[in-house]
Amino acid sequence: MFENLSDRLSRTLRNVTGRGRLTEENIQETLREVRMALLEADVALPVVKQFVTTVKERALGQEVQKSLSPGQAFLKIVRDALEEAMGQKNEALALNSQPPAIIFMAGLQGAGKTTSAAKLGRFLREREKKKVMMVSCDVYRPAAIRQLETLAAEVGVDFFPSSAEQKPADIAEAALKEAKLKFYDVLIVDTAGRLHIDTAMMDEIKQLHAQLKPIETLFVVDAMTGQDAANTARAFNEALPLSGVILTKVDGDARGGAALSIRHITGKPIKFLGMGEKVDALEPFHPDRLAGRILGMGDVLSLIEEMERKVDKEKAEAMAKKMVKGEGFDLEDFRDQLRQLHNMGGMMAMLDKLPGVAGLSDQIKSKMDDKMPRRLEAIINSMTPAERRKPDIIGGSRKRRIAAGCGLQVQDVNRLLKQFFEMQKMMKKVSGKGGMTKLMRGMKGMMPPGGMGGMKFPPR
Repeated sequence: MFENLSDRLSRTLRNVTGRGRLTEENIQETLREVRMALLEADVALPVVKQFVTTVKERALGQEVQKSLSPGQAFLKIVRDALEEAMGQKNEALALNSQPPAIIFMAGLQGAGKTTSAAKLGRFLREREKKKVMMVSCDVYRPAAIRQLETLAAEVGVDFFPSSAEQKPADIAEAALKEAKLKFYDVLIVDTAGRLHIDTAMMDEIKQLHAQLKPIETLFVVDAMTGQDAANTARAFNEALPLSGVILTKVDGDARGGAALSIRHITGKPIKFLGMGEKVDALEPFHPDRLAGRILGMGDVLSLIEEMERKVDKEKAEAMAKKMVKGEGFDLEDFRDQLRQLHNMGGMMAMLDKLPGVAGLSDQIKSKMDDKMPRRLEAIINSMTPAERRKPDIIGGSRKRRIAAGCGLQVQDVNRLLKQFFEMQKMMKKVSGKGGMTKLMRGMKGMMPPGGMGGMKFPPR
């Protein structure tokens, strides 16, 4: 997400970071470029106008802190303005009501509403430790009820059965009665998607909303529709008292206009981002972290949180003990690392959260695509257990057999072994005295010229 906007803003802001002082003349051209970058990202015009005005007023009227250069001060102003446009802080779900807390899902057809309901169910069960039940009141779309039932089983939450012959109001009433009887913490109600703002359908959803009186009414909208997403959310907000927005298909949106427009146009916060098709691909929306990613500063906090959730701690500890004992790092361990990387959404998803990655050239980024770990794993899977444990025995004939087994070239096998032996050397350094210092030195040698986008690390 935001690839185009991030690249454009990073280039534009470089022009002002070297200035000795900020004047109207030397920021005018930069602001014009910022304006164009936002418009190209499909940000709504009123949002762009307010953003540029805010940045200009603060840049010319603010006393620059002594610890910051004028360029750094300007960058901070832009970041603060981005945060404000998106809502400044994460707004969590309000679940502090008499159980069950009812979450009402609304949106247009095809936005990913049913999938988002399941993702939210998993999020609440795993991270908030809530007892969750889901129900579908969508009696119009064929197989909608069955879809939610299947997803509920996949994410490990309970499902209240319904059928297309029932009325949505009757389904909702029965589900609520069951949720109260069995002491559920949360009841997620999936409603029928609309193809457009249809009067009859809107009347039905308003009646359903009035009947249930939900604590949260979430509007699910496709990020790839740009500022239209914000306009659709506004139209729904006029019919229903929305409490927040779930922005879906964010991983396919290179522009980011929806995320920057919704809060300003609707006055409602984005509460979650749908980052992919997997049932765990739902993240709380943090405007401050996203602002950092837009400006190429990364999002290390989200990366750490993701690692804590998704990295297999038992395997990591077992490998650490193995290294301490001096048993070495083999291709089985390397394959485990590749699988952990895949669990975290792939290499680009991880790199996207690191500071300075926006400054890497397209040529370097292209070598870090998410197909590479899968190719490496396919090569390792084509080996025998003995070859994985002792890669030194892999000669020419074995390389040809391995390449044929995974449908790749001998050169690919050679590249994998070269990368593995380099990593093995680094792992040996970590297990010895002063290991971390040696590891950092080794990693510095493996970095592309200029480091991570020219990023400098402070002296220790």
